[in-house]
Amino acid sequence: MRKLKFLILTDHSGHSDQNSLYALTRTLAADSRTAFAFVASRSDARNAAFFSGELAAPVFGLTATAAFSFDPSGQQFTTSEDSMMFTEADVVWLRLPPPADRSFFAQLTAFAPATAPTIINAPAGILETGNKAFLCHFPDFTATVRRVQSKLEVQGLARQHAIVLKPLEEYGGRGLVKIMNGLAEVDGVERPLNQWLETAEAEISAGNYLAMKYLGRVSEGDKRILVVNGKILGASLRIPAPGQWLCNVSQGGTSVVAEVSPEEEAMIAAVAPVLLEKGVVIFGADTLTDDDGTRVLSELNTNSIGGFPQAEAQTGRPVLQQTINEIYHYLESR
Repeated sequence: MRKLKFLILTDHSGHSDQNSLYALTRTLAADSRTAFAFVASRSDARNAAFFSGELAAPVFGLTATAAFSFDPSGQQFTTSEDSMMFTEADVVWLRLPPPADRSFFAQLTAFAPATAPTIINAPAGILETGNKAFLCHFPDFTATVRRVQSKLEVQGLARQHAIVLKPLEEYGGRGLVKIMNGLAEVDGVERPLNQWLETAEAEISAGNYLAMKYLGRVSEGDKRILVVNGKILGASLRIPAPGQWLCNVSQGGTSVVAEVSPEEEAMIAAVAPVLLEKGVVIFGADTLTDDDGTRVLSELNTNSIGGFPQAEAQTGRPVLQQTINEIYHYLESR
């Protein structure tokens, strides 16, 4: 197999030293199967035309080396005079933060197939599978879920049991609404359910929420399982802060290493082929403990998944190299 040229698209403006981009890119660039890994940022003003959908415009960035690492100034992107064309790449690796840019992703998807590089993850696949409603495809592995489109539906479900409403295209625990005992809790603030429903009626009627049964054992943690090319490479358990129910680290949770249970392995074995068929090679599956003690699927994350160097540090396994190996295995199978 000839060496492959990678174009990695990111946005350095929101990065920290915990971002997986840097360790993954260093590992990719050092791999003997890689010709080069060129990294371009959406926050580089010179790339405005490209990220607006003009894929024939040059994209500016830098070729990653063993020294490629987080730079809070971002100057490594903006001062480099190197550029390349989209069509020069064999593989485009999307490491753009959520939410997905629908317009740009549509341009990537529509690009002429004869000259288009392989894109990981496929833009159309990200848009479809990153929507919370995609969970409805896996009823055997989730808690009770249902897309709601009226206040009456929400009220009816809330009378049966406590629920969580998830905005279909939000991320990182943003916009979640816990409904319990006639109260709606948003960002730690409770208000009467009917009062909240009045303010949210338009969003609910537009079908922008997925209702999921609230699981009382959420304090046992939200497990993130990292999957690449159908293989489980690592997992971490995110524990909510004392007295809280949101497990996201961005919402005050803490992360510790975790093992994957046989039931979760069966879950991934069912989900991964569906995602691979849609061009989703890398994803994170989140699970929670159901009321009966089993782990259930609570979310699928398919856009710029992180946590890979952290998983390597926690487990002592070569998770970064395994990730690159599985990307190459996927490319070889195409």
